[in-house]
Amino acid sequence: MAGKQVGMYCCGLTVYNYAHLGNLKIYINEDVLKRALIHAGYKVKHIMNVTDVGHLTSNADSGEDKMEIGSKREGKSAWELSEHYTKRFIEDLKKLNILLPDEMPKATETVPDQIALIRRIEKNGYTYRTDDGIYFDTSKMPDYGKLARLKKDSLMAGARVEMVKGKKNPTDFALWKFSPKDSKRQMEWDSPWGTGFPGWHIECSAMSMKYLGETFDIHCGGIDHIPVHHTNEIAQSVAATGKEPVRYWVHGEFLVVGREKMAKSAGGFLTLQSLIDEGIDPLAYRYFCLTAHYRSQLKFDMDAVRSSQLGLNRMREFMERLGYITDTGSRVDIDEKSREVEAGFRKAIEDDLDTPKALALLSDFVRVMNGYIDREEIGHKDAERIYDLMLDFDKVLGLKLGERGEESAPKEVMDLVRMRSSLRDQQRFKEADAIRDKLKEVGWEVLDTPKGPKLKRV
Repeated sequence: MAGKQVGMYCCGLTVYNYAHLGNLKIYINEDVLKRALIHAGYKVKHIMNVTDVGHLTSNADSGEDKMEIGSKREGKSAWELSEHYTKRFIEDLKKLNILLPDEMPKATETVPDQIALIRRIEKNGYTYRTDDGIYFDTSKMPDYGKLARLKKDSLMAGARVEMVKGKKNPTDFALWKFSPKDSKRQMEWDSPWGTGFPGWHIECSAMSMKYLGETFDIHCGGIDHIPVHHTNEIAQSVAATGKEPVRYWVHGEFLVVGREKMAKSAGGFLTLQSLIDEGIDPLAYRYFCLTAHYRSQLKFDMDAVRSSQLGLNRMREFMERLGYITDTGSRVDIDEKSREVEAGFRKAIEDDLDTPKALALLSDFVRVMNGYIDREEIGHKDAERIYDLMLDFDKVLGLKLGERGEESAPKEVMDLVRMRSSLRDQQRFKEADAIRDKLKEVGWEVLDTPKGPKLKRV
């Protein structure tokens, strides 16, 4: 890291379908890292690629381009598909309060950069040609696989046994793939080697170099990227520049359903919208992800997500309670508790982003402070101080604790709330109370506050 400047590159989405909750867990983890760096006084230059070409269905450099598969599935061009799912991806990031990258270049926008990088690798003697494309010769990279700490002959052997004709080694990978001779692809470009398209791995090296330089600070991604994608990134970048491309690698663990990771290729994956349709605030899913360390697997469980919704609501309600305090004096000294939680929070975040511990500290702090509020022992000056302290913590957590957030109730519940408010305005209190009882029956409690009715899950 040069002074207080940090270059951070994150592997983005392959935009042939929606981002699933497993994808989004990784982006939440990365957002906490970015926020923690900013909170510590660093200026972060954040780049995230969008893969809209070249990601094949097999790590063995065979199979169909995922964009072509999506195009056939939906009856749209690959370009239309990319535009649609990129837009939806960005909408999901915003709903989760993820700070958007400084740049989100698409693979299709940087093909000239990728071609230029392949030529550098070729000039340095690391490539060979087959009938299928231009390949990287891993036998010329003695420490290939060092990121995964695996020997070359065992590296992802199971995923690469299906050898493409002409490949010299199972671990060799495509830098440039030739278009089929008997058909025209939707996405293809002229190159010094022939018409075709870039391999998946080369785009990240080309984009990171373009925006962050030949060596940068932090590269993020899912743990599944280690044995193939990031291993190949290192190899091709070193082959081109003679330098290590990345100082720190940060990898997030899977979101698992049963014993399997959540994946689009498996089908039946869950999206953020599927949670919203269940009446769950997107930031409750963010809270849920923070309950596990980023390097630990997180088991998806709807009851646990609902529990996270309650935890988030408790924090928001606490913030609202602080805003209602008007007493001029305090009868307790909050200094020690405030210093304790502030030091503990900072220590937890600095200890490899220990968000579960940070959340536990905040939950305990909220419990103690709520007790003071119940006993009317806090004045408004201390309330303001506590409020500001919580907002400072939230600069890292990104839960929008200072806002009421989106109403998470289904439309039919919100319709009942509006009907009840209308009846109360007409002083038809008996009918309004009947609606309150009906809401409780379906799992919601309506609270009347100075700022209007507020919903709370029972």
